[in-house]
Amino acid sequence: MECSAGRAKTVEVNEAVALVDVCDDHYAPVPFSCRSASCATCEIEVLEGMEFLEPPAAAEQDLLEILAAPSNHRLACQAQVKPGGGIIRLRAIN
Repeated sequence: MECSAGRAKTVEVNEAVALVDVCDDHYAPVPFSCRSASCATCEIEVLEGMEFLEPPAAAEQDLLEILAAPSNHRLACQAQVKPGGGIIRLRAIN
């Protein structure tokens, strides 16, 4: 995974997990606050690897629609990383 500062982080994920938890556990700088899809602090742009994230659940989709976010934006607190191999590159928006 590559964070906005350009420092690559390589992380193995063995089960579905919130992207913000992976970032937090591995010191990738994605700001967050509520963790409940209500503040949009953790909005990110997925530069590569959207296919390695589960589709947005209803709460995330609702807030992304309110924000008029592009299709490659997600909320890190809600985005679930799929287990397995792949590269996800992202950039924090806020």
